[in-house]
Amino acid sequence: MTPSADPAGPADPDTGLLAPGWAGSAAAAATGDTAYLRALLDAETALTRAQASLGLAPAEAATAVTEAADPDRFDARSLAERARAGGNPVIPLVAELTRAVGEEHGPYVHRGATSQDIMDTATMLVARRALAPVLADLGRTERALARLAAEHRDSALPGRTLTQHAVPTTFGLKAAGWRSLVLDARDRVSAVRNSLPAQLGGAAGTLAAFGAYGAPEPALLPPAYAREVGLRAADLPWHTLRTPIADLAGCLAFTAGALGKIAADVLTLSRTEIAEVAEGSGGGSSAMPHKANPVRATLLAAAARRAPQLAATLYAALVAEDERPAGAWHAEWEPLRDLLRLAGGAARDAAELAEGLRVRPDTMREHLGLTHGLIVSERLSAELAGLLGRARARSLLTDLAERTYNENRTLGELLSEVPELREADLAGLTDPTRYTGCAGVLTDRALERR
Repeated sequence: MTPSADPAGPADPDTGLLAPGWAGSAAAAATGDTAYLRALLDAETALTRAQASLGLAPAEAATAVTEAADPDRFDARSLAERARAGGNPVIPLVAELTRAVGEEHGPYVHRGATSQDIMDTATMLVARRALAPVLADLGRTERALARLAAEHRDSALPGRTLTQHAVPTTFGLKAAGWRSLVLDARDRVSAVRNSLPAQLGGAAGTLAAFGAYGAPEPALLPPAYAREVGLRAADLPWHTLRTPIADLAGCLAFTAGALGKIAADVLTLSRTEIAEVAEGSGGGSSAMPHKANPVRATLLAAAARRAPQLAATLYAALVAEDERPAGAWHAEWEPLRDLLRLAGGAARDAAELAEGLRVRPDTMREHLGLTHGLIVSERLSAELAGLLGRARARSLLTDLAERTYNENRTLGELLSEVPELREADLAGLTDPTRYTGCAGVLTDRALERR
């Protein structure tokens, strides 16, 4: 094949070639250029309908604008290229929509609004639509984790702190903890989604233009607009009061991080030398046929690493000067879309991971013995202090801990040879599966949350 004279080639739509974490997801479809174009047109048609509902525009104008606002009539690529002239795509879109509506009703397109009103409202529509599949996939994830937690309520495995075996825990408690994070993410996303507001303020947030166009009470228009567009009515125009964007940044970054925690644990527990869990259908390697890589967890980990920096850009945009900012508002568009895509793809991957995760209790049980019984030394310190005194118990366990490795014997065997302990129930004290504390009760309690 002859290389193209232009290495970059013609401009292509963003298909997600370098973003397997969100490519093909519902969130990708809900945030693409076509989806954004639809949202911009929805925002424009809702404005004309709202004015018509208050008698500020003819009903025929609302009908004409709505009928003309067919996304297939507009070229997103052309709009993108012409957006450079005014700094946003609303300006060329309004010109195109006005021509499509026709001379009679064209003057009612965008009447009284500013570009940011339409762009912000469209962004809220895109976010609301993109968050619906996120919530659905978080629901799938929490249900799968609830099943795992219940099934493995008492499946003991080593608890690990600072990378080392600490004391026993249960896989049920671990899965219940993962589910708790997923529910936290669900609650935050749901609350933010239900609070997303429409934006309508005019050039400087005073609604003055609507009065100039004949509205006797311009303050009645924003609530009517919110009803038409299906978003919450804001108390004030929020051109430089960016709470809605900051709220989205927070819930999306939290969601990516919460799912990233699950991924971090799965990546550790699925290592070849640990193998306590495995993804249901791991990905292959281009060079090593024997590998089944934990791809879902890998993509979750990648999303969790990117999300905080994207959220930081959105938080920085809170510092928006004057009544309309130069640059702060514009800086939000791409990172917010990236965050919506990351969270959407991560929620999808988390659901697939949780639903297909294979748990290996026998391997977990085997690993409880890797420290020759020392995993229950905390318990023995407390129990033996009552029998031998604190100083003697500490000295004895310190000595026996060294001997377990030097002699390749278990702590239980060595304790059975201690004269003072011949009458003690050492089997009960040294069984790690009987030292999981309240793990079962805590798991049950966590599963009560809905």
